[in-house]
Amino acid sequence: MTRDGIVVLSHDPALNPDLARLDGSWIAAPGPAIRTLSLAEVKRYDVGRIDPASKYARQFPEQVPADGQRIPTLAELFAMAGPAAEGRVRFNVEIKTDPGQPGLTLPPDRFAEVAVAAIRGAGMAGRTTLQSFDWRGLVAAKRLAPEIATSCLSIESNGMDTVRRAGPGPSPWLGGLDLASHGGSVPKLARAAGCTVWSPFWRNVSAEAVAEAHAAGLKVVPWTVNAPDEMARLVDLGVDGLITDYPDRANKVLATKGRR
Repeated sequence: MTRDGIVVLSHDPALNPDLARLDGSWIAAPGPAIRTLSLAEVKRYDVGRIDPASKYARQFPEQVPADGQRIPTLAELFAMAGPAAEGRVRFNVEIKTDPGQPGLTLPPDRFAEVAVAAIRGAGMAGRTTLQSFDWRGLVAAKRLAPEIATSCLSIESNGMDTVRRAGPGPSPWLGGLDLASHGGSVPKLARAAGCTVWSPFWRNVSAEAVAEAHAAGLKVVPWTVNAPDEMARLVDLGVDGLITDYPDRANKVLATKGRR
């Protein structure tokens, strides 16, 4: 959220030097934090292309630049795919908060209030799923708006681990819930958090985990899988959806499986 209270769409809590240009020049370092800027200040930055000298650009060599694009507001997204796209377009909105960096964003319960108000205000509650790694915001959102679906994100890897099975106590990411009291099952914990979807890191998905999630009444939508062979493996495991940077690749895989 901007300093003047507008919800915007950004993967990062601060401006990213691989993406943001001001007056034609790439910014030199990360920042400033979006919460310190007004919407007018945020809109000064051009985010229509990746810096070609960055490692990020090498990850997406097929991306077509679109100079002049600005960080959008959530309201602008809803307007772009609004009533005319009902039945064809849903929204998967992620609340980006981090228990280890509380100063970068609103507190998760306040962020949930803002997100719920924006979604309800646009009449999009029935078409929106709220997701987050920080389950505190999801628990708060479910309390405020039981009609809005929530999706519990998780990851267990060397680079990032929100589950923290080996920790001395409950992980700060999991909304105050204790994994041990739910038999070490992340799907069961997600269900206890009120989620209807569990979105694990795609490398953490197994047949056993999918079966366990389905038994708990959850849909399984892993993130972020871009390789067609891995997409095919996940479809064969019975997942209910895919989060990917390449929906065109996913559609081809689904076509070979007779799936939509």
